[in-house]
Amino acid sequence: MTRNFFSPLAWALPAALLLAGCQGNSGPATTGTDSTATAADTALVAAPNDGIRAADIGRHMQVLASDEFLGRKPFSAGETKTIGYLADELRKLGLQPGPDGSYFQNVPLVQITTTPAPTMQIAGKGQPFELQYQRDYVAVTEREQARIDLKNAPLVFAGYGVVAPEYGWNDYAGLDVKGKTVVVLINDPGFVTGDTTLFKGRAMTYYGRWTYKFEEAARQGAAGVLIVHDTKPASYPWSVVASSWAGEQLFPQSADRGASKCALEGWLSLDAAKRLLTAAGQNYEQVLQAANRPGFRPRPLGLTLSTSLTTKIERKASKNVLAVLPGTTRPTEYIIYTAHWDHLGVGPAVQGDSIYNGAVDNASGCAALLSIAKGFAQAQPKPQRSIVFLAVTGEEQGLLGSAYYAQHPVFPLAQTVANLNMDALSTGGPMRDFTVVGHGQSELDDYAAAAAKEQNRYILPDQTPEMGHFFRSDHFSLAHVGVPALYAAGGFDARQGGKAAAQRSRDEYDEKHYHQPSDEYDPSWDLRGMEQDARLLFRIGQRLGQETTFPQWKAGSEFKATREKSRPAR
Repeated sequence: MTRNFFSPLAWALPAALLLAGCQGNSGPATTGTDSTATAADTALVAAPNDGIRAADIGRHMQVLASDEFLGRKPFSAGETKTIGYLADELRKLGLQPGPDGSYFQNVPLVQITTTPAPTMQIAGKGQPFELQYQRDYVAVTEREQARIDLKNAPLVFAGYGVVAPEYGWNDYAGLDVKGKTVVVLINDPGFVTGDTTLFKGRAMTYYGRWTYKFEEAARQGAAGVLIVHDTKPASYPWSVVASSWAGEQLFPQSADRGASKCALEGWLSLDAAKRLLTAAGQNYEQVLQAANRPGFRPRPLGLTLSTSLTTKIERKASKNVLAVLPGTTRPTEYIIYTAHWDHLGVGPAVQGDSIYNGAVDNASGCAALLSIAKGFAQAQPKPQRSIVFLAVTGEEQGLLGSAYYAQHPVFPLAQTVANLNMDALSTGGPMRDFTVVGHGQSELDDYAAAAAKEQNRYILPDQTPEMGHFFRSDHFSLAHVGVPALYAAGGFDARQGGKAAAQRSRDEYDEKHYHQPSDEYDPSWDLRGMEQDARLLFRIGQRLGQETTFPQWKAGSEFKATREKSRPAR
């Protein structure tokens, strides 16, 4: 996933403890209720004979995360193996291909391998200095040209790089950035102060995402854009930035071959940004405070940047994998399960290992998707609505496969009932919680609560809304075009060790395993919690599949208007 949310608990808890103490599946079934371990927690709720089994999930994970699959990077031999495996498994279950007779949807992409110059030269005030590639900055380009040169491009600090009329905010007000490079902060106003009157306070909006900042800088005509990385508001360390933006990058194909994008898109480490501002005669903390005040105005830094990028460009198609179980009485209404199949492939070696296997991220989601597909394939009665299983490409590069599907849907969006998404499920045994990212957005919350109650679990709203998880996995692509979407899993309240153990495990995964070669399959993992999450999502799909109504976005959701345009009141 573009940033881990449901971290695996087994990184921190020995298997023996998990097996001895994680027998429970009981707990409060109310939203946000805290809980402590009790004797009742050791009484496992009996699993129905629905075909969803931890052993099957583990088997699929072990295959998909094996070295043979080479980290499942699009445009690689790993993609060929991955999509072949997924399509074969779906075909074996008796599921049908898409309307064109294929289990694949082509996703036209361009792969650009950017090689930045070893340094960026900064000049203009005092003694010139250099920033070092990877240590101080990373940079790519979306422009399909062999070489990019920036020579003495003026640097401008543009706050958070946000233009948000609904919040009365414009960081580019009165500024002409043509030919200039803008330096902007990660996240959005309100995060640092926690002021609920600024945007959504600590809860990130789409304006806080790096994708938006690149998009807005391009709309403003900037030659380059550099985002200041800070671990807390970014919610991941610099090592993730350095590894994720090195080597080949995938982008959607565009008619202008990227000409409308900034020539340079990149990140600055926090230390490098502070050096830059100091050279400009400004203090980082004071600049940060100013950027969080209404009425902020961008400020030229009196510095220039010079650097270059060379590229290798390849245009071709990656593939989404798609299969459908037709509905019995309303086959033209669709429920879509999604999980991304891609990961980072082969990259820089860490302790001698260069294959980024992505066992948790996201062989786990694909394994759960296959398990749910098996559940529907053997279930009686069959759902009245069609159930679609969609394994998408390019999530790690910016939700590319799901975004392409959303813009080129195989099945009409107006007839798509809901999307249920799986990404980086917990490997640490049964959980008490079922945490909903973006809780309060849609009526799917209520479906989740009812299904959680069957497992004696409780619904927990997103505990870190400031990290913007709602915008970081494939459900967002469907939500963005109006389809009610649910992204939820257990991971914050472990049966063994409670919330404290879950927190320790998330921290360890983020620091040591997220987007690293060490995200490998471990046969000692307790996958019963993953089984329960898959079953819970299966039960939601079963209920939706038998209904005649469509779940709605709730009042105040930014996606409600889009849905109402595609499905006007009847």
